[in-house]
Amino acid sequence: MTLLALGINHKTADVAVREQVAFTPEQLEAALAQLKALPVVDEAAVLSTCNRTELYCVIQSQGERPLLEWLGGFHGLPVESLMRCAYHYLDDAAARHLMRVASGLDSMVLGEPQILGQIKDAYQQARQVKGLGGELERLFQHTFAVAKQVRTETGIGENPVSVAYAAVSLASRIFDDFSRSRALLVGAGETIELVARHLHEAGVRELTVANRTRERAEQLAGEFGAEAIALGEIPRALEQADIVITSTAAPLPILGKGMVERALKVRRHRPIFMVDIAVPRDIEPQVGELDDVFLYTVDNLHEVIEENRRHRQVAARQAEELIDQGVGQWLHERRVRGAGDLIRRYREQGEAQRQAAEAQALAQLARGGDPEKILRRLSQQLTNRLLHGPTLRLREASGAERHDLIQAAESLLLDPAAPSQDPE
Repeated sequence: MTLLALGINHKTADVAVREQVAFTPEQLEAALAQLKALPVVDEAAVLSTCNRTELYCVIQSQGERPLLEWLGGFHGLPVESLMRCAYHYLDDAAARHLMRVASGLDSMVLGEPQILGQIKDAYQQARQVKGLGGELERLFQHTFAVAKQVRTETGIGENPVSVAYAAVSLASRIFDDFSRSRALLVGAGETIELVARHLHEAGVRELTVANRTRERAEQLAGEFGAEAIALGEIPRALEQADIVITSTAAPLPILGKGMVERALKVRRHRPIFMVDIAVPRDIEPQVGELDDVFLYTVDNLHEVIEENRRHRQVAARQAEELIDQGVGQWLHERRVRGAGDLIRRYREQGEAQRQAAEAQALAQLARGGDPEKILRRLSQQLTNRLLHGPTLRLREASGAERHDLIQAAESLLLDPAAPSQDPE
């Protein structure tokens, strides 16, 4: 069995590609079932966020091609286009990658805290469809423990900077006085909640939250004294919005060029600052062609994010050391489990030989044989049966000059505490 991590992320593909391979929440259950049903796949989990789509699988061979073909087939994409931007890791490298992702070391924003929660969600979704076996179950649990250690023992999570924070920071460079700006937030998930919090702390007092489920929008809006609206009311809200930040799981854009054009006419072409954090995108790319719109996607936040990265390099190095230890522990436990399987099979073999010798002795006793002779014969036969195979293979190894096997056998077969016996 081979552990495989295969994915596409913000380092290997731009948002136009990432949105094509992203899974919506509604797609995940069917995707996991299909992935688990592949002949080469024994266990599977899928992580899909705005910055990455990754498959974690236990497979029967080391080829990643069947998984790429499945990913391309699911999304209607040619596998050749995916190969140009996909990466894959095997066994300990795959485990290291997952631990780095969970600790925020592979994120666009170094150390961002949201990714750990997203991995826990992916883990729970895989469990619900019975995609996890012992190997992935242990890997995820070990990863959660390592990520927690990284968070508590390093400064990687101090003053956390997320994509949401980066979006608000970018807006602050355009608007001198947030208190006179009105913001429209589209979505009501964790990212938009962070955006609302950062905007509120920055001084924005006029907030509107638009969401497919109005109840959820009202719940979030209530925390910040904001207005809650349905998605159908966005065109009206756009006429008043200076800042628009979107992050939904919608499969198609919510804000189109025509909608924004009409709002700009009502606004008499007062500019609108827009950040589309979603993947797939919530705002049509053509909106960025309008003269009075400043449109940014997650890929445009690198400058803000790089500033954050520089401040966290020391903590990142400490985190890498903890991850090295975590991978080492995982590998050790994995090797121990591998030896455990060998031990189980070896004991089963010995037990089978014992039962055969016992059955033969009991049959002789039932026929009235001498118990003392039968007991002596039983012990001799059992000893011979247990030693015959190893003795034969030791002689073969000696004849082939396999000194490595001879040395290993000496360590495995002889009890160093047992006194040697001279032949009579």
